[in-house]
Amino acid sequence: MEPHDDHTRLLGRAWRMGNGQPNGTMRSYPEEGRDMRLGRFACRVLYMLVARRLPRSNVPWALGSGRLRTLLVRGFATGYVHPTVNIEHGAEITTSEITVGSHSGIGVNCWIQGPLFIGDDVMMGPECRIYTRNHASSDLSLPMRKQGFEPPEAVIIEDDVWLGARSMIMPGTRVARGSIVAAASVVTKDVPPFSVVAGTPARIVRNRRGPETRTEDFPT
Repeated sequence: MEPHDDHTRLLGRAWRMGNGQPNGTMRSYPEEGRDMRLGRFACRVLYMLVARRLPRSNVPWALGSGRLRTLLVRGFATGYVHPTVNIEHGAEITTSEITVGSHSGIGVNCWIQGPLFIGDDVMMGPECRIYTRNHASSDLSLPMRKQGFEPPEAVIIEDDVWLGARSMIMPGTRVARGSIVAAASVVTKDVPPFSVVAGTPARIVRNRRGPETRTEDFPT
């Protein structure tokens, strides 16, 4: 199976997760051997302690720092991360459950959880936050800090999406193809294709296909 085919398969699984199975996980692979686990662990440690602290990829003294970050993330990710992905300085990737398509970027000082599926040609501004789980809070007899976390809900970012600086994507949401999330917006529900959303919580400002386009033409 070609890498791109594997990427397509995983994104197809993400679509199914977004349509009624949000608590799915990418950990459906055969049991890994000890050497594979050690290799993933080593890549993750090198990324967190060294590579993420290296210069931004667009400065003259970058010296391949972006490529090194991508190489190490490819080493510990359980999904397929395309070689053309650019991962910027300070990006904190707290998960191995990540798939990223071709020519997409993870911005400066971003912070992301998983499971996370990012399509092709996705732009991400600095300090974006992508959450896939919340603190549990249903038991009123216990302090919330003792209740742990809710099960993870996968986030899906489709192709050709632009996440503005400091935007926040909440668990279980899908940002559809061609959409723009304005800076500092908080996305709490699915974003239809080619939408521009802004605010807290994010609301549709306009559709990139024109004012005559109705949101209901694009079911989520």
